[in-house]
Amino acid sequence: MSKEFDVVVIGAGPGGYIAAIRAAQLGKTVACIENWKNPAGELKLGGTCLNVGCIPSKALLASSEEFESAQHHLADHGISIKDVKIDVEKMQARKGSIVEKMTKGIEFLFRKNKVTWLKGHGKFTGRTDAGVQIEVSGEGETEVVTAKNVIIATGSKARHLPGVPVDNKIVADNEGALSFDATPKKLAVIGAGVIGLELGSVWRRLGAQVTVLEALPEFLGVADQAVAKEAAKLFKKQGLDIHVGVKIGEVKTDKKGVSIAYTDKDGNAQTLDADRLIVSIGRVPNTDNLGLEAIGLKANERGFIDVDDHCKTAVPNVYAIGDVVRGPMLAHKAEDEGVLVAELIDGQKPHIDYNCIPFVIYTEPEIAWVGKTEQALKAEGREIKPGQFPFMANGRALGVGKSDGFVKVIADAKTDEILGVHVIGAGASDLIAEAVVAMEFKAASEDIGRICHPHPSLSEVMREAALAVDKRALNM
Repeated sequence: MSKEFDVVVIGAGPGGYIAAIRAAQLGKTVACIENWKNPAGELKLGGTCLNVGCIPSKALLASSEEFESAQHHLADHGISIKDVKIDVEKMQARKGSIVEKMTKGIEFLFRKNKVTWLKGHGKFTGRTDAGVQIEVSGEGETEVVTAKNVIIATGSKARHLPGVPVDNKIVADNEGALSFDATPKKLAVIGAGVIGLELGSVWRRLGAQVTVLEALPEFLGVADQAVAKEAAKLFKKQGLDIHVGVKIGEVKTDKKGVSIAYTDKDGNAQTLDADRLIVSIGRVPNTDNLGLEAIGLKANERGFIDVDDHCKTAVPNVYAIGDVVRGPMLAHKAEDEGVLVAELIDGQKPHIDYNCIPFVIYTEPEIAWVGKTEQALKAEGREIKPGQFPFMANGRALGVGKSDGFVKVIADAKTDEILGVHVIGAGASDLIAEAVVAMEFKAASEDIGRICHPHPSLSEVMREAALAVDKRALNM
């Protein structure tokens, strides 16, 4: 007789493990299936985000920022340091210890909340009166478990260039780019999205000459144009060589490096030679080998599982969340969907406002936004009033030596409701949370402008931008 659970979650990334914990908190019997292994062959929870994504990349970003600060910025504070060196092996070891601490933390939370970790690959085999049948294989004996409710949270994997094999040595995706054992002299990056910019920034700070090739005609086209323009200027000043509107041709590799043939935006044939190449051209959902057809489900033409606003699939009691469904591929979006589904299964009536999910790029300076861009609102014909305030007019930003960038608040011209907030500057990933709260409560720009913010703090820039909507910023 197979084991029976109220809820079985397939995948233990941010969406999956959070869904499992929330369902367990609500008194359900819960199992979570995961078979991800680290390079040492050890099974680990946390998915891409904790193991080879969000968490390790932020660790490397922090290390590289410290190195660059010691080299170029501490002198401004009167601190003299000579012969600054980077120990890449030690930096990578620090990153590894952080990842280990986080993944062990999820194991603890599973034990605390009595979530059963089924170690192996999960695959649907059919349905019975008792529920959905899922085969778990890969570690020890194969077993079949029965679930009254299933949450598919299998995440995504890096999209690779056709005909360009990824060995994660010469040609790397996000996983390999996080594990370089030395700083390459010349680094090529295909794709100027979040991963390409973040990892390109890491190795640029550590001494690599970085060239970024982007197929789209505009740099950071998803961001507000004012932010994208400012970012392009600052990244160029830092030394990132970014080319947009390119068409990638043949990519040749050998033991020494890589050669990339491409056509630039003016139609001229070019060749880029580098020691290593990072391919960061997006991600694709992990929906293969799930046995979806066994329960009457299938992925769409793009590989995603179609769901409604509450993450319900076409099959009763089967849900899908995170990177395998529509919407942005963001860890925090997956987490919120995991909580939503667990509470739906419990009979509650949760809701997610997808317009209030923030986006963050952890470059230096950071970039973050929530809501709509000015260009999108104008395309809708919406009457708006934007307000903008620079960090260079903020005492705290000047004191910490991070005065690049600005905050931009966009409000409805008639109602003053906040429609979008866009930040490029120090601490943007934290500052954007205030804007998310405001938009969730349908606040007006005046509301932020009237709230007392601590002085001196970076948060004052948010207040000043809100005041600037009505042309009454106090420090400009």
